[in-house]
Amino acid sequence: MDTSAKLKEPAAASILARLPAENWLAPRLVLVTLASIALSLLSERAGAPVELVTALNTLSYMAGGYYGARAALASLRQGEIDVDLLMILAAMGAAIIGEWHEGAILLFLFSLSNVLQDYAIGRSRTAIRSLFTLYPELATVKRGEQVVQLRIGEIGIGDTVLIEPGERIPVDGEVIAGSSAVDESPITGESIPVDKSLGAPVFAGTLNTLGSLDVRAQRKAADTTLSRIIELTEEAQESKAPTERYLERFEQAYARLIIIGITLIILLPPALGLVDFESNFYRAMVLMTVASPCALVISVPSAFISAIASAARGGVLVKGGASLEQLDQIKVVAFDKTGTLTVGQPSVTDLVAAPGISRDEMLRSAAAVEARSEHLLAKAIVEYASARNLNLPHSEEFFALPGRYVQAKLPGAVVRVGRVSLLSQEVPLPAALRSAQSALEAAGKTLVGALRDDQWLGLIALADECRAEAPQLMRTLRERGIAAVMLTGDNQRVADAIAAQIGISRVYAGLLPEDKSEIIAQLREEYGSVAMLGDGINDAPALALADVGIAMGGAGTDVALETADVVLMGDKLARLADALSLAARAKRVVWQNIGFSLAVIGLLILGVFAVDLPLPIGVLGHEGSTVIVVLNGLIGLLLWPEMQRRRARDVSA
Repeated sequence: MDTSAKLKEPAAASILARLPAENWLAPRLVLVTLASIALSLLSERAGAPVELVTALNTLSYMAGGYYGARAALASLRQGEIDVDLLMILAAMGAAIIGEWHEGAILLFLFSLSNVLQDYAIGRSRTAIRSLFTLYPELATVKRGEQVVQLRIGEIGIGDTVLIEPGERIPVDGEVIAGSSAVDESPITGESIPVDKSLGAPVFAGTLNTLGSLDVRAQRKAADTTLSRIIELTEEAQESKAPTERYLERFEQAYARLIIIGITLIILLPPALGLVDFESNFYRAMVLMTVASPCALVISVPSAFISAIASAARGGVLVKGGASLEQLDQIKVVAFDKTGTLTVGQPSVTDLVAAPGISRDEMLRSAAAVEARSEHLLAKAIVEYASARNLNLPHSEEFFALPGRYVQAKLPGAVVRVGRVSLLSQEVPLPAALRSAQSALEAAGKTLVGALRDDQWLGLIALADECRAEAPQLMRTLRERGIAAVMLTGDNQRVADAIAAQIGISRVYAGLLPEDKSEIIAQLREEYGSVAMLGDGINDAPALALADVGIAMGGAGTDVALETADVVLMGDKLARLADALSLAARAKRVVWQNIGFSLAVIGLLILGVFAVDLPLPIGVLGHEGSTVIVVLNGLIGLLLWPEMQRRRARDVSA
């Protein structure tokens, strides 16, 4: 099925328009490449007349050099000199001295190299384009009493989408009826289907496997997580790493040096009577060909493009080669605690009411205020009150001071709920509450205090479990020589208890959001390059300040997708280790390519002066090395990791 044909809605069309049409260049390149060699062979056999031979040779050059000449002229109009110009000049030089056939072979191999490069790099882009196949062509939507079939771009926010077993979910939304298990691997990389029931979020592109689901659309198709992943990954492939930018600047200087050097080699030796002009000119054309840095220039972007595509398919969104390259230079990782090192779903464990206050009275007042808050602890308190069937009073004039407390007006009083350490500075804790505070904090629990006017209502203790994969991640970081620290707004005792469970020895506790940014700056001075891993919302300032900002749980999290450099999709902390491994592998492939490219250029230049390397052999070595470095990135960073992931999924199944 033609994916582009079924995605004419603004939702996907806006993204699809940014991508080059799949394989639009390869068929034309193949055609002109074959035409160039065919015309060249025909000219060799034509025999006579001369005009016919010349015409065939000219057509051969036009076919083989058409795309290279277009690229060279485009660069010249921007005041740049690139390897395309060097190839065209070398072929023209061969024609000038009557070596039409060898010049045609040069252009043929140059064009063939472009075909193979286009195919190899196209595989990386296809890895992203293939995500479009995850969109269903039509969706079943219930509007009022009518059930209609709509294209995905016609689904509006609030529409009820009916999804049967085996169907792909067309939009991001919330389950309002039914239960099922959904394969979310295209979005989160999770290999095991996730159970979905009333209130659960679902994402466009995921596969409903078992039961029927009624889903209320919460985003239009243009704004789904899948659409944003495709767009951001494509943008990432277009961004450039520092090594790539350096090589581009090197290419410009190097190409100018080659042209100046070749001009001197053409003119000086014959002028000094050292060699005849024709043989010297031929050698200069061979030298221009083999000295061109095609393989060197393509070696870095081809590797990073493959790595970014591989990461996206493995549940890690890396926003560009610069982020990937920086990730391999990280010396210390700063971790947020709640929702990052822990599962982020705390629950109430203890209620300690102040003297003269009942536990239900204290909980009812605190939950009424927290009902207006979005904080994880607030939700846990409200859910706990709901489980006890408490009727919450109406609250008014709500406002929040992030990291401190929330406040609202209840009937007859103003209630504040927040950090015990801050509230106790305003109203000292009663002795009974101080004793409970020490015991609960020693047990590693988080405390929330509640004040009614200037009277303490009590303390609410909550606990959050560590992520199961956190200890192994800390061991992996230590093996890589990367330090780990914890940054949290919780008290020191809670932070120390969590840190001891997962193996972090350095903890900064009791932090306000602005404090985390200051510590990031301190860590950079102490260690060097620093990464910050948080939830992408309350850690946004620290994520922005870090050399690499890494956000947890990208699926459906707008801030995570927009602000972080790296997003670990699906709340999988262990994917940080995968991202670090991929970054290290990408670096190895890049330097393999650079070393190989420079070695080939050096050997070919030596061959020109030592054994009078003929032009066809020089072209074969030059273009062959270009194809090899592209394939090295493709196989090492895209195809092989994908094979490994498939093998792992087969084993788990």
